[in-house]
Amino acid sequence: MAIKPFVIMLLPVALLLLADGSSPVVAQLELGYYSKTCPNVEAIVRTEMEKIISAAPSLAGPLLRLHFHDCFVRGCDASVLLNSTEGNLAERDGKPNKSLRGFGSVERVKAKLEAACPNTVSCADVLTLMARDAVVLAKGPFWPVALGRRDGRVSSATEAADQLPPAYGDIPLLTKIFASKGLDVKDLAVLSGAHTLGTAHCPSYADRLYNFSSAYNSDPSLDSEYADRLRTRCKSVDDKAMLSEMDPGSYKTFDTSYYRHVAKRRGLFQSDAALLTDATTREYVQRIATSKFDDVFFKDFSESMIKMGNVAMLTGAEGEIRKKCYIVN
Repeated sequence: MAIKPFVIMLLPVALLLLADGSSPVVAQLELGYYSKTCPNVEAIVRTEMEKIISAAPSLAGPLLRLHFHDCFVRGCDASVLLNSTEGNLAERDGKPNKSLRGFGSVERVKAKLEAACPNTVSCADVLTLMARDAVVLAKGPFWPVALGRRDGRVSSATEAADQLPPAYGDIPLLTKIFASKGLDVKDLAVLSGAHTLGTAHCPSYADRLYNFSSAYNSDPSLDSEYADRLRTRCKSVDDKAMLSEMDPGSYKTFDTSYYRHVAKRRGLFQSDAALLTDATTREYVQRIATSKFDDVFFKDFSESMIKMGNVAMLTGAEGEIRKKCYIVN
């Protein structure tokens, strides 16, 4: 698979500082943070990512998801990458994270950086850059990534279960979780667009197909024809083997077709369907679904990813720079 050159859509650096001043720690990140200590950091990450996505295009979604799941628990500190130890069940082994993939790819990129710049680039920064490059290599937008995050030393499966937005979430629950991370309802609508990439295992949506409630066998907010199609792939709520595309027909390409599916009541998760139940998120879905505002979505997604990448980071002397991303030093 030939990788097309990066299409650069630069955003104003001022966005990194968040105009509303809601996150004072953000100013501690810098676009040129490694300019003297590891000047080729982004080129090294990009080169490895081109190889990874060329060999396995379907990894773009999982690598983006890894970054999401990292940032929503303890901030963007690479805690999702830590292995469990005797006496501690880590985030990656928590119920919401059991289907996460891409850990080996992160270790591969980290090893390249350790060879070039030992003990310098954090796993948190590596994962943030990899998520951005995954989007770009899937034909999505480019955005500048300020660097300087440090790696956390704590990882808890219980915290992952409590803090990650669930696939069954409704708007009140999702907006509450997003607000706790400094993200608003527009960010919810925009970042849900990440579901344009990747696949999902049957248990994450099967309850919409079978015994949904006492009144309905299947979720009435799900298009009936689409529900029938999903049942041919997902045979029961316990079917753990089958995967479904979150953006059917386009799950390896970052585009706006996800919103067209949601507008037609064909979003895979209840959280997708929930976007049509709120005036603000519904208007955004319907607008982007017209195919006339792809550039708007790309810009919005870039801005929301910058905000999310700045959630509750460790900086300065906090945390550490892990040698290997799966274990503390």
